[in-house]
Amino acid sequence: MRILLAEDDEFIARGLLLALEESGYFLDHVRSGSDADIAIATDVYDLLVLDLGLPVIDGLEVLKRLRSRQQTVPVLILTARDGIQDRVQGLDLGGNDYISKPFDLSELEARIRVLLRKQYWNNNTEITHGSIVFDTVSRRVKVNGEPLELSARELALLEIMLQRRGRVVTKRQLADHLSNWESVLTDNAIEILMHRLRKKLETTGFEVRTIRGLGYLVEKAV
Repeated sequence: MRILLAEDDEFIARGLLLALEESGYFLDHVRSGSDADIAIATDVYDLLVLDLGLPVIDGLEVLKRLRSRQQTVPVLILTARDGIQDRVQGLDLGGNDYISKPFDLSELEARIRVLLRKQYWNNNTEITHGSIVFDTVSRRVKVNGEPLELSARELALLEIMLQRRGRVVTKRQLADHLSNWESVLTDNAIEILMHRLRKKLETTGFEVRTIRGLGYLVEKAV
């Protein structure tokens, strides 16, 4: 899953980048509201973590512009503004959740998981496909009850294909969700990643069809 972090406090941003990347997310970081507005308008993200006290353009203005473009990306507001009216305004303008600084990292990660689970999994905590069970809370995979070790990108690729069962997923869509500004996946890299995932799951009933000229398809489980 790809996250845009809009935070001008370097200490907080550095800590969040390290922690969230360790949890398997792909992050881009901007330090101003104007950069956040441009990034969210031009790139594909699964979540925006938004500080309100950003320079150039205030976080609330970023949120207004985002929703005025009819973009539905979930927004987690992360800010030092902790008054009731601040919370009400942030949520009414289109924020999906609101957490005040200082914050506990484990709570923030849990809130991120909740927003993504609602966005992509209809709030289900377990997804089953053949002998695969994907836990959307721990973001861990079991096959026939046994843990399966996957790299961060293999896990993210599996997530995307499970989310889109029954629909063709293009290489461009995969690159959008599995890349960040520092590491953009090429078509060749996606093919290699898909090959590795297929090898690890070849006995599980998880079959990815290559649709020539279009992308990849996982059939819905019968």
